[in-house]
Amino acid sequence: LKQMKVLFSSNINPHFKTFSDYIKKAFKETGCNTCFFENRAFFLPGRIRDRLDLLQNWDLKRLNRKLLEKAEEFKPQIYVESGGWNILPDTIEKLKSMGIKTTLWTVDPPHTFKQITEAAPHYDFVFCQGTEAVEILKEYDVQNLHWLPFACDPDFHKPVELTISEQNKYATQICCVGSWTSDYEKRQAALECLTDYNLGIWGPGWNNLPVGSNLNKFVRNYHTKPEEWIKIYSATRIAVIIHYQDVKGHVPCYQASPKVFETLACETLLVVDDQKDVLSLFESGRHLVVYHNHKELKELIHHYLEHPDEARKIAQQGRRNVLDNHTFKHRVDEMLGIITKE
Repeated sequence: LKQMKVLFSSNINPHFKTFSDYIKKAFKETGCNTCFFENRAFFLPGRIRDRLDLLQNWDLKRLNRKLLEKAEEFKPQIYVESGGWNILPDTIEKLKSMGIKTTLWTVDPPHTFKQITEAAPHYDFVFCQGTEAVEILKEYDVQNLHWLPFACDPDFHKPVELTISEQNKYATQICCVGSWTSDYEKRQAALECLTDYNLGIWGPGWNNLPVGSNLNKFVRNYHTKPEEWIKIYSATRIAVIIHYQDVKGHVPCYQASPKVFETLACETLLVVDDQKDVLSLFESGRHLVVYHNHKELKELIHHYLEHPDEARKIAQQGRRNVLDNHTFKHRVDEMLGIITKE
């Protein structure tokens, strides 16, 4: 793998770190010669492209031409696409004709999977963050289909020492870091059970809660960067994660969210809903704690606040587990091992 040339296509947010940064770093840690392609580098702003299909198609084709030019110049052995929304099937076929092994890593819950289902069969290898995507793509005759969940970056996701002012700013008994829209009914309902505690909520969209919601007074901030998340996790007693579910029940979502791995890496006790992939990866009561209904959630929160030593032991075991098994370096090693075996 030392000499492997990888063209990695994803989106880097200039304002804060995302999984793309961690994956890019992991490729370097494996010794790969990695070239990055920004797969959202459109010429026109989205608000203009959204108005006219003609402009959207022109800019999408332009972006795909840029990718092919980058591949001609860099001459990679492997192309890894994270996301898959903007890369056209014809582009994938052209990359393959250049002798490049093409790889897709789907990363989002499959709310609208149409473009992915059209493109995925053209890739040599497809990796999915969630097992729901594996189930969906099996129906589309996708070859070399693998489950590859997300992970943590131990250099970034770790417990941090807080100043007194940071302790005062972030300290909570229970925290939840995550967004809110009207689709997040499950998340809102679970948190509404925990308003008897010192609860802190961070994330985009919470400013749009209904005026009468009893959660409004617990919302701390609407925009938090990952640098702040690790302080929030380090300052709390218990972190709660409630996964997205399609309120209409049309599209399944089994995946373990990135925050599961990030929270555990911060050595924080994690209480999480009974998400299928989480239960496949971690043991409840040993690495984290899983709840099945609101009554059990409240009972577990009360128990672990009353038993801090027990909570600390689970948090320590959870951190050890993600460091040993669930870093982005582990994921990239696994991906490259599958690709190079062919």
